[in-house]
Amino acid sequence: MAQGVVNVTDENFDKLIEKGIVLVDFWAPWCGPCRMQGPIVERLAESMGDKAVISKMNVDEQQQAAQKYGVSSIPTIMVFKDGEMAKQYVGVQSEDVLQATIEELM
Repeated sequence: MAQGVVNVTDENFDKLIEKGIVLVDFWAPWCGPCRMQGPIVERLAESMGDKAVISKMNVDEQQQAAQKYGVSSIPTIMVFKDGEMAKQYVGVQSEDVLQATIEELM
């Protein structure tokens, strides 16, 4: 069951990442590169279906998780497996790179 992109908050972040593979796109509405990354993340959510949770976190509104993981540049994409950060990217990433990362962790 494809679920699309999940919006993450500081409140549900830890619960979301605790099981399985979860990609989190840390972004902000004013960030040009983030706006380029957005549609890529949305396509990835469609193509990955239920193999991984694809999510976005607005760092202007939700700052705790971004601070906890040291996000200082956006877009930053982190891929978690069973609660542990497995991979981190800073800057715009292609759908192919992100999909390969998720498949590697499966």
